[in-house]
Parts: sequence; C-alpha cells; structure tokens
Amino acid sequence: MAGMASETSPESEGAGRSDESAPDQALAPAEGAAPAPASGPILRGATVAPGLVLGRVHRQDHDLVKERVERVPLDEIEVELNRFRQALDDSRLQLLDLKARLTGRVREEDARILDTHLAYLRDSAFIADVENLILNEQMRLEGAIGKVVGDFDRIFRLVQNEALRQSAVDLRDVGIRVLRNLEQRATERPAAPPPRDYILVGRELSIVDMFNLANENVKGIVTQSGGLTSHAAIFARSMRIPTLTGVERLLDEVREGDFVILDATEGLVRVNPDELVRAQYAEATQAGAPAASTESAEVPDWARRPARTQDDEKIELEASAGNLPEVEQASALGLTAVGLYRTELLYLTDGTPPSREALVQHYAAVVGAAHGGRVTFRLLSVDSSLGIRYLHPHKERNPSLGRVGIRMLFAQPALLRRQLQAILIAGSGADVRIAVPFVMDCADLRRVREILFEERLELRRTGERFQPAVPVGVVLETPASLLGVRDFSAEADFMLVNLDGLQQHLLAVDREDPELARALETLHPYVLRALAKACEVAAGAGRELAVFGASAQRPENAAHLIGCGFRRFALPPSALQEFLGALAGIDAKAATRVARTSARSTSLSETRFRSLAEFRHGYARP
Repeated sequence: MAGMASETSPESEGAGRSDESAPDQALAPAEGAAPAPASGPILRGATVAPGLVLGRVHRQDHDLVKERVERVPLDEIEVELNRFRQALDDSRLQLLDLKARLTGRVREEDARILDTHLAYLRDSAFIADVENLILNEQMRLEGAIGKVVGDFDRIFRLVQNEALRQSAVDLRDVGIRVLRNLEQRATERPAAPPPRDYILVGRELSIVDMFNLANENVKGIVTQSGGLTSHAAIFARSMRIPTLTGVERLLDEVREGDFVILDATEGLVRVNPDELVRAQYAEATQAGAPAASTESAEVPDWARRPARTQDDEKIELEASAGNLPEVEQASALGLTAVGLYRTELLYLTDGTPPSREALVQHYAAVVGAAHGGRVTFRLLSVDSSLGIRYLHPHKERNPSLGRVGIRMLFAQPALLRRQLQAILIAGSGADVRIAVPFVMDCADLRRVREILFEERLELRRTGERFQPAVPVGVVLETPASLLGVRDFSAEADFMLVNLDGLQQHLLAVDREDPELARALETLHPYVLRALAKACEVAAGAGRELAVFGASAQRPENAAHLIGCGFRRFALPPSALQEFLGALAGIDAKAATRVARTSARSTSLSETRFRSLAEFRHGYARP
C-alpha cells in the first residue's frame, strides 16, 4: 500500500507479555511528547462478515416499541386499513424484486429466507391482529404494527427455542419494512436520499436495513445489538457486506453523517478519524479492492500463467502485503504463500500501541485469508520520521540510521514480546514464520530467539494455545548484514533481501530525494556483485533466499536479479500481472550472462547502457 505499506516506507508494530499492565505503563507516551492527532472514539464489536470499508454514516434507528400509540376518528378507520393494505403490497413487490436481484449473487438456500418474509406479509394472524387494533381500538396503523410486532417479539424472546426467536426477528423485519413504506408514502415529496454508498448504523441487525427501499445494498453495517446467527447475519456473509454487531454505546457515539472506518475483520469502528488515518485506510481499500469480489471467482487466465522463464526456469512467486485486503487479493490471484507481511498498520492508526488481543485478531485474520498458505510476518520496522510518539518521543537526526527495525524493538522490549506472543498465538496450527528486520549481525538473531523462547514458556505456563515451532529468519538490508551473509546462512532459517533498503544503505542514497532516488531505478554494478555473492552463499548453505521491494518489481531489474541467482520473489498483488508478463520474456541463462557482465561494469551509467540494450532484446539467446 503506497505510503503506509509500500516496500519503500518503514513500518510499525508491537508486542508484550500476557500480563500487560506493566508493559502498558512502559508504552505510555513520553512526558512532554506531542499529543496524538485528535480523533473520535474507537468502538469494538463482534464480526459477522469480515471486510474493510470507509464512508459516511446513515442511521436507521427504528424502535418498534417506541411507535406512538395514537387514536383516529371513526371516519378515518377505513383510511388506515387501506394504508395497511397498500403498504403490504409495496413490501411484497419489494421482496419479489429483491429476490430477483439476488439470483446468482447469494446461495439459493439463503435467498429462501425472503420467502419467510413474504409469508408473514400474507400471514392471516398478523394481518388480523393489526386490523383488530385499528377497528376495535381506533389505533393508528403505525402504533398498531408496533404493538403487534412488539408483543410477538416479547413472547418469543422468552422462549429457549432458537427457531422461534428467529421467527420474532423475521416478523420484526417485516414490520419495519411496512413502516418504512408508510413513511415514504406519507411524505408529499420523496425523503432526502441517504449518502451514496453509506455505512448503515442501527440498533439491531435487520435484513430490511441491508437494502434501501430501491433494494440497493449498503457498503457496511454496524449495529448495537443483534445475533451472529440471525437471517440478517447469513445474508451479510452471503453478500460479503462487512458487518459488525454488538457494538456498545454505538448509538450514543455515532451521528448521522459521521465519517467512519469499519474494519469488520478486526472487529472495530473508528469514528471521525483524522486525515492521516483516513488516507492510510483508503489506500488499503484501494490496494485490495479486487479481492472483495473475487473470493469465489476463478483465478483470472493471466494469473494462471506458470511462473517460469522463457527457457523454463521455475520462479517461486509469493505475496508481499501490508494489510488484509492485499492478502485476500493475493489469494484470489493464486499466490499460495505470503512471503512478506508488513506489520505496521495497527500502529500507524492509533496514538497508543495495540493490545495483544488486537494483534492476535489481526494476525489470525491474515493467516485465515492465506487459506493455509505460509505467512511470513516481518517484525515491526519503523523509524522516528513517522512521528509515532510512543515509539520515538523525538525525531532523530538521521532516522533511517537510528532506532529502526529490531533496534527499536530491543529498546522497547514490551513491544517485541507482545508482538511475538501475538504471532505465536495467531499462528497456532498454521504455517507461520518470523522475519527480523534491520539486523546488523547474528547477535540480533540470537537475542530474538532467546526472547521467543521465553515467550513460549510464558504461554505454556498460562495454558494458552500457540504454535510451538516457528522458523526465524532475517531481512538483509544493512551493509553489515550483507557482509555477514555467510554467518546468517548458518544460523537463520531463511533470508529476505529488502532491495530498496539495501540499495539505499549500500549507495548512501536518500530514497526520499526524487533526484537522488533515480540512482536506485537500475541496479548498480556494485549492488549486483553483492547480490550475486549472497545468492551463491545461500545456495551453498541450502538456505532459502527471497527478494522484495519496489525496485525488484521492475522488469529490467527482475532479469538482473534472476541472473544473480534469485529464484524467489515477494510481490504485491498489484504487480503480479506485469511481472508474469516480463518473466515470460526472460531467458534465465542469458540473464545470468548479462548480470555477470553488468556486475563487471565500473559505473552506473555503463550498467544502464548495457541493461537498456539487453532489455530491448528481451534477454533472448544470441
């Protein structure tokens, strides 16, 4: 995700012991530190249907119990009865139209739920009870419907039978639909439409609230109460509408028109967040947009193309992701493993570190979205330039060379321990790995392993389920780590090359400077020499070595990397199609010759000239 989760930006995340009272004190913002940007509350609830959406709130807080009981004159009784029949007809036509619209979009058995609602609209007992209140007690229609539905609801909610309880909920939904149609007919002009693509906020989960009267479904749903097994919940999951229920104080905290971020996967709602947080989540939804509609769809034809070079050399492609939508999109495109998951998202959005429970829920969602594929979690790597006060009270003079990656985590051990525990718990029974960022030498790796051992003992003591064996690897991005690649090959379970970070430090080039950053677009000959050596050492030790980074995705660089010996790449889903297209035009043997020739160059300009000539010829055999 650009800015927040791109390969070129630092990231953030945390960890702590299961006894979190002491660590939380240690993680409090430093005295005198600038306060976090003002935002609204963060509310939590139970996930009905996962997903991430942003938008304006439209409230539908229809409480049938509070419908006013009014009397009508005798000469208006016939009018009320006619209004009732017309509203029943309107509701019946809407449900028939809705069934037709949902054909092929939801499972057939789920669509049959609407037949239950149609049956209630014809139910003689329901109709007779409402009409008797109008005829015998001269009650206005709205109050009569509210009383009948409310009485039915109170009776059946006392019964332990779940089917009868669901009947009460279904009748309530029908009553709300009828009342909504009455409201629309009562106004001379149509009511002002809700915001387009709104997020619905209501008291209770209801099928009628999932669609407006034109049967257009909402972006997301948040309710204060409501069951996870109701018919509305089944519909929400079938329609893939992100839905959260059981959110305490929702109706007290959220107003009409508020801007909210509904992260139903994480089980939270952010109310009126600041602009930075909005931008970060907006980029996340854009990066993962295709995933929402492709979960059940077939893998597109272009993604089925085998990851092989022109001369049939196999290349392992894995996903690089920084948020859940990207993982879902990668899975939908057939990427079976997440070679790099950047764990910064939860730390960039709040002014305080996330709890262990929040981390566990997030990581477990990532593991679930990978559908059994291997997930490599990179530990928190963020420098002081991002201004996260509980991590860095003050901006350092040289953030990229300061307390970043594992250095920062060692300086705040509660963060590291919390994150390690969360990965162990979320990875229970799954194939997960841990990558240590910004290592300098093997002492960094050994210390992480020692702390990981201690946290496993702590989890065993408390009786929690966790993954007992988790491979630990390193991210090679400092010159020292590259010089020590032989030592890391002997001790690390696997290695990842952060090509963007490694180039920056090897060449002493600031990636944030547009003019200087041009030097990173083509791999420098000295960088090629170092990479070829790393591949040689890793292959000799039988150690897995992968590469990631924005510069690794460039077609001309990909050919050079294959020529250096890389056979495993971690790519964001958005880059997969172009990369596969470039891969089909690369001859691995020719690329090896070109990479060796380029590595013998004595300047970047010389390498660029050679690369351009060879790239234009598609790395074909002479």
